[in-house]
Amino acid sequence: MEQFQVRTDLALEARERFEEDAEIRGVSVEERYDEKRDIRLTKVFIETENGAKAMGKPVGVYITLEAPKLSEEDKDYHREVSETLAGCLRELLGTGREKSVLIVGLGNREVTPDALGPEVVGNLKVTRHLVREYGKAALGTQKAHLVSSIVPGVMAQTGMETLEIVRGVVEETKPDVVVAIDALAARSSKRLNRTIQISDAGIHPGSGVGNHRHSLTRETIGVPVIAIGVPTVVDAATIVYDAVRDRNAVPPGLNTMFVTPKDIDETIKSLSYTISEALNIALS
Repeated sequence: MEQFQVRTDLALEARERFEEDAEIRGVSVEERYDEKRDIRLTKVFIETENGAKAMGKPVGVYITLEAPKLSEEDKDYHREVSETLAGCLRELLGTGREKSVLIVGLGNREVTPDALGPEVVGNLKVTRHLVREYGKAALGTQKAHLVSSIVPGVMAQTGMETLEIVRGVVEETKPDVVVAIDALAARSSKRLNRTIQISDAGIHPGSGVGNHRHSLTRETIGVPVIAIGVPTVVDAATIVYDAVRDRNAVPPGLNTMFVTPKDIDETIKSLSYTISEALNIALS
């Protein structure tokens, strides 16, 4: 029988494949828990090619924000998550001069679990056109990042690779950095819609569900790429295996099916506001 492959886009879950105290050359981990806010931050540093090979992830920094109540309708809690996420984004963006930032909402707006990126872009405060037309005075501030955004869609809608579209926009508008938002796949159903991953290693659209597209990285588009993702689906084969602990009991072909929570419509809407608020805070 065809052996199913456990899929995950989360570096934290890739690290959990190894024993807790196992040392992986070229990989280090830092953890911080905010008891008051009930938010856990885990930073996975993949520092060498050896570490990248062991983890199955590119070299870079992966920050995982775990918030157990993120799937609940608690505006105060979501605000706290937005503030924490904004701090992580500032850390990866760096401080200093104002930047031109292109925000890319990856995914298919017509498929709810894949609509996170487009929904986030819909809630953003974009400023590039205002600053270019009227100056910073239009925003009532002396300092302003130039924020622009794009929703490139998917190949079935456009006939083009996402990379082709984004690279063309980058070449024309010349941003300092790209921030890409996408839905991810998780290994554990407990992390669905409760976890946010931020990384400076770029993004690989569709990799979590086996639909590999060209990567968006510094190497492919010419500027740094920060990726923000939330796991919205989990492999059905993994759920069955977790229940029975027997690979032979997993029906053939089940690894092509993915499961998402029944309240995904409201959850995506809520999560998109949380992430867009974090971006608005970080880039204000």
